[in-house]
Amino acid sequence: MTATNTKAEPKAADAPTTITPYRNGPYLVRGPFAMIDQNGEKIEVKRRVVALCRCGRSQIRPFCDGTHKAIGFRADSGPPLPAESAAMEATQPARRGGGVADPPAPVEDAAA
Repeated sequence: MTATNTKAEPKAADAPTTITPYRNGPYLVRGPFAMIDQNGEKIEVKRRVVALCRCGRSQIRPFCDGTHKAIGFRADSGPPLPAESAAMEATQPARRGGGVADPPAPVEDAAA
């Protein structure tokens, strides 16, 4: 008796949708999905993998047009690692007052 693999390969429609934030770039969406605008209208998607703008400067939003490269957009591809978080916190000034901004310093009038 010959053993056969009964596990079926997932079809494209059965595969989970994934969204991958690329470092200093767009979100890539892979898998079945629908895009709807703020008015409830469907946005036509012509590709199986779509790049969505993350920098906010694309001329074809919500899709990416590569503008992030020209403007020097910077963003990590995920949350910082614990060691990176500790290093960032060590270099940031301490916050006082639970995040409440300090009042502006008074400005003296030069004419007085």
